[in-house]
Amino acid sequence: MGGNQTQITEVTLLGFQVDPALEFFLFGLFSLFYTFTLLGNGVILGLICLDSRLHTPMYFFLSHLAIVDMSYASNSVPKMLGNLVNQKKTISFVPCIMQTFLYLVFAATECLILVVMSYDRYVAICHPLHYAVIMSWRVCIVLAVTSWVFSFLLALVHLVLILRLPFCGPHEINHFFCEILSVLKLACADTRLNQVVIFTACVFILVGPLCLVLVSYSRILLAILSIQAGEGRRKAFSTCSSHLCVVGLFFGSAIVMYMAPKSHHPEEQQKVLFLFYSFFNPMLNPLIYSLRNTEVQGALSRALRKEGPM
Repeated sequence: MGGNQTQITEVTLLGFQVDPALEFFLFGLFSLFYTFTLLGNGVILGLICLDSRLHTPMYFFLSHLAIVDMSYASNSVPKMLGNLVNQKKTISFVPCIMQTFLYLVFAATECLILVVMSYDRYVAICHPLHYAVIMSWRVCIVLAVTSWVFSFLLALVHLVLILRLPFCGPHEINHFFCEILSVLKLACADTRLNQVVIFTACVFILVGPLCLVLVSYSRILLAILSIQAGEGRRKAFSTCSSHLCVVGLFFGSAIVMYMAPKSHHPEEQQKVLFLFYSFFNPMLNPLIYSLRNTEVQGALSRALRKEGPM
């Protein structure tokens, strides 16, 4: 760094620049949504752990999705809520970089878990006789661990590339959390390498997995249409449609944010998209699964009967 450059020690998260009255309204609204996120995903995680009927590969991966969603929201939402009611909206630089790192870990993990879940549904519907052999518990554990480890290593690459940069200003991030593209704007050096790596990572972690998911579900759709029994076809459609809703919401908003031309998305619009991507999506996941999945509804009903008066 040059002699006239000062290393950043803290930054200001500008967040949503609205009237104070509206900030308190947003605080209440987002607090409610955050509570629903933790409660919904926590309930699904608890049901999967306690109900032996849900000890299957599909719900094993769903439990990982619930953990990712709770961690994902908890990484950014508490700080955002605090900034809505505090005049001082600063965050130290080291926690800011850690927030960026964890955001990347959880985002990449969710992408890979969704791909694994689509493969699980493909095997269950297209190769039901070999399902127990193909999706053994050993395979499931390997797939889950690989998803977490690969995501951690990918985020570590981004972290190393970020830390090599000198950060000397500006001291403001026009966002509600330390998102990687916003953090790079603080650097007083060339960030083209970072941008290239981010785009390349998006191709492998967003476009690639999305193509795999679409291939899996095109095969699944053909298999479902060949099912003669109406009940079997209805159950297959119900299970897969809930997964497709999650995939569409997650990959769609992520691709728009990281791969669409930035000139088409003003900064305030980007905040709204990120809010949906990193906040509303984790809240909607348990709602989609619980409302459209009869097995989860049955597990919840059995759990409530056990807790009722004897």
